[in-house]
Amino acid sequence: MQLRYAFRLYPNAGQRTALARAFGCARMVFNDAVRAREDARKAGQPFPAAGELSRKLITEAKRTAARSWLGEVSAVVLQQSLRDAEAAYRNFFASLKHTRKGPRTGPPRFKSRKDARQSVRFTANARWTITDSGRLSLPKIGAVKVKWSRTLPATPSSDTVVKDAADRYFASFVIDTDPATDQARMPHTDQTVGIDLGLTHFAVLSDGTKIDSPRFLRRAEKKLKKAQQKLSRKQKGSKNRAKARLKVARAHAKIADARREFHHQLSTKLISENQGIAVEDLSVAGLARTRLAKSVHDAGWASFLSMLEYKASRYGRVLVKTGRFEPTSQTCSTCGIKDGPKPLSVREWTCTACGTVHDRDTNAAINVKTAAGLAASACGAPVRPGAIPAQREETGSHGFPTGNRAA
Repeated sequence: MQLRYAFRLYPNAGQRTALARAFGCARMVFNDAVRAREDARKAGQPFPAAGELSRKLITEAKRTAARSWLGEVSAVVLQQSLRDAEAAYRNFFASLKHTRKGPRTGPPRFKSRKDARQSVRFTANARWTITDSGRLSLPKIGAVKVKWSRTLPATPSSDTVVKDAADRYFASFVIDTDPATDQARMPHTDQTVGIDLGLTHFAVLSDGTKIDSPRFLRRAEKKLKKAQQKLSRKQKGSKNRAKARLKVARAHAKIADARREFHHQLSTKLISENQGIAVEDLSVAGLARTRLAKSVHDAGWASFLSMLEYKASRYGRVLVKTGRFEPTSQTCSTCGIKDGPKPLSVREWTCTACGTVHDRDTNAAINVKTAAGLAASACGAPVRPGAIPAQREETGSHGFPTGNRAA
């Protein structure tokens, strides 16, 4: 499995200028590739091949006065930008043919220097290195200070330098993990658990444990509101507006970092303690269109379930998703009788058949576990995780990647 290990960077003034130049050059090559393909489409001609684009937009462009500054950055950065454009078009065409999973993807758009996220990628042939003093040496940028929160378990295959909306820099390394080593970190256990996700309590487990929802956005709304009000009063294009925008971005980043850290801690705890985990296959996108949209987004269920999925695959655990239409809140977990729908205001109810008094959420968590087939044994659960793309490991400083907790 591939994972991303990301760490905070602290470039000096000169290195920030060099990185800005690299971001701009990569963005320009990407836009030139999109423009070349759009021109070919409008002219009714076949799309130019990747090799032809590389020759025209990079090799020959460097020799012209209008694009001579492309030679001031690493050629690998420019080649990777072309690869990104190729991948964007492949995803777009696969989406049109309905061969790509997930929501429909639109055609590639032109990138702007005002985009919230800027990035460049260095592969192994770019000859970037980690110095003896622990700095990240990047071609034509220099040795950048890094805050290492842990050692890299293997040699990275690539390094992506990212600048986010809060004006923070991160180095994201792609690492190929060793399955045997990963599974040795999490010994086998006979414990299984069912999880019922909610808003009042973020998660209720089948053993009766209730985990409160931190509500990071709700708790920070007052401070965030003031920052946004100050931003709205600043004149557009002024330096004061840029400073106010940065304060809003940092406030949002702080909320996102805290939420991600909470998800990582909880998902790692559940994975380490249980061999089998059962969850509901929630329609988060549908719930986010209801009157509870802000609370649903604040909870971040989709991010949490994604973490559970890749960690279960990494450490040899079993994750089973039950159907979203399973009547877990209506069925008595003791006798199995379906007692009918109940409004959300009903938090406890008594089964009319056996007389058992149920906590609504705990009963639902038990039914989720039963419906997933984990009530008896986790080993026999019919699940085989498929290929999972590179995920963000919970390493590095707070920010773009995640928090400081170990998996």
